[in-house]
Amino acid sequence: MDSQLRVLHVDCSSGFYRTERFRVGEFFGPVDLGLYLSKEHNSLNIGAGLLAGSIFPGSNRLIFSGFSPNWGSFYISTMGGAALIFDNLGINMLALRGRAPVPAILYLNRIHGEEIEVEVHPIDAPAIWKVERPGDGGHYGVYALMDHALAHFGERYKSEPRILATGPAALFTDVGGIMSAPVKNGACTPIDTWAGRGGLGSKMLREHGIAAIIYGGTFIDEDFRDRKVADEWFNVKFQKKLAAKDMEATTKYRFDPNFDTGGTFGVNYAKVNGRIIAFNYRSIYMTEDERVKLHKDLVLDHYLKQFNDETIKTKSMRTCGEPCAAVCKKLMGDYKKDYEPYQTMGPLCGIFDQRAAEKLNHHADALGFDAISIGGVLAWLMECLDRKLLAPADVGATRLPAFSPAGFSVETDSMNNAMLGIEMLDAIIARRGVLDFSEGARRVARSLARERDRRILDLFLYNANARRGWMVPNQYWTPGVLSPMPIMGKYFMHYGEDFLPPRELGRKNAERFKKELVMDNAGFCRFHRNWAEDMIPEIMGSLYGSRDDYIQSLAITAGRINSRNSAVFWESGRCIDFVSSFLVRRREIEGDASPELSRWIDEFRRDPQEAALGFWFEIAKGVHESLREF
Repeated sequence: MDSQLRVLHVDCSSGFYRTERFRVGEFFGPVDLGLYLSKEHNSLNIGAGLLAGSIFPGSNRLIFSGFSPNWGSFYISTMGGAALIFDNLGINMLALRGRAPVPAILYLNRIHGEEIEVEVHPIDAPAIWKVERPGDGGHYGVYALMDHALAHFGERYKSEPRILATGPAALFTDVGGIMSAPVKNGACTPIDTWAGRGGLGSKMLREHGIAAIIYGGTFIDEDFRDRKVADEWFNVKFQKKLAAKDMEATTKYRFDPNFDTGGTFGVNYAKVNGRIIAFNYRSIYMTEDERVKLHKDLVLDHYLKQFNDETIKTKSMRTCGEPCAAVCKKLMGDYKKDYEPYQTMGPLCGIFDQRAAEKLNHHADALGFDAISIGGVLAWLMECLDRKLLAPADVGATRLPAFSPAGFSVETDSMNNAMLGIEMLDAIIARRGVLDFSEGARRVARSLARERDRRILDLFLYNANARRGWMVPNQYWTPGVLSPMPIMGKYFMHYGEDFLPPRELGRKNAERFKKELVMDNAGFCRFHRNWAEDMIPEIMGSLYGSRDDYIQSLAITAGRINSRNSAVFWESGRCIDFVSSFLVRRREIEGDASPELSRWIDEFRRDPQEAALGFWFEIAKGVHESLREF
């Protein structure tokens, strides 16, 4: 196996490029090397793991890293399947430096035995984004830019390339994502995959001037392909062959017979019950009976039923672009259904109908938003409108939301809320009213709280970081998603349903963080984590003689990332209520009789602000004592 990591540095201002090599052992992959390059050059780093192109399922995840304009610190975002074509460039990482004077497409192509062709082509990005807009299902925004790049450069490739594209959100906000989709038979497929979290699309476009990247090639390297050897490793570890273990590990994402559904959307909604999050987290103030009824009437009997009838029963499932048993991309026509986007721009926004959710999610995707973050923002704005803290004119809207389960008409009110969301998305891009999110929603919320009403900030649930960094949390009702970690919005924390004393929770977060780095630094999809986090170090040991070095390197990397931990104590009242209501539900509904749990419930009842401060700092202690760099 190759003992070097090859980095292609591209100066976007001039198109000049050079290749730099690093020894495997000095660095192991796109996370530890990306952290180093970010510190040295403030580059946006796009890389594949050492096992990209191998027989291991899930090994072709493309890893993006850099200092995030959204989070305000170092961030890692990942994209399924996109490293399979990237591996054909014959490099391990692309580092973007400098800034193109106008938005441009970066063209990368490698013909076997020759150098990579590198070209920076200026484009009129706003004109391309507006193509065929805004017809239902129309290919505007990021979809139009992908089509444009393929039409202009696709014929240059000997095999089908891959495209990374941004949309208007990357230009006008800090939460622009990067979208891609496999190309088949000369056309972009509807199976879009995202490096959404962290706003690295905003970094790519605003800091480097790159609106899209098209890449591919015919370089053939030495990939691990010996299935017999791999099966021997897995038999020793799991008493199962690779394929059998992977099928077992990915059951949830394919089809889980325990719930008669599949995918993150299907399984999460099938089992969430009284832990449902809806109407900008207002559900946390409901009784358990009210939440269970909401879940049954609006989710089980309608939102989830539509999904099961239209997607699961018809077996409308695809992969992200690599051979994989998980077939986790659940489709309805051109619409891809994942839990968190269809949760934040679903129940969190008071939307419980697939047709309405499809309209809003598609529009957010076409504009290039990080779907989870923008969904959290829309839900917050909707509650502000419902409470008359903001007027429709403030947010570029012509209507008010239906924002209570009482008398809720599942189709009519869901569509009203979706159309309101679409109006506000357009207003964010046009910067109408108060919606100038060029420096982030957190800054806008704080300004409105000072100038108008403190409650506007208190209704916005987010993680705060550094001076302007913020992140809408993962959609699980558990304190772990609001932890003071160096990277939030991903699954670098404990998000289980159990109660853990906060200091222990901090330690659990740190443990999860290091295990996730095991996979990200190898370019692996976390859907395969039930075997990958154990096997990757063993594979590194067998192929590179570096098992212990790999583990030690990641411990150091985790410590270095945490040394930049700039988490800020919860700024909104909704964060405090989110945690305290979880604790009460855990005792009263789940029957947890832990004395430590009861103590914290009493603390929150006596003085919520003081208890929250103590709880937050205890988590931080557990994190910092577990992520020390040595």
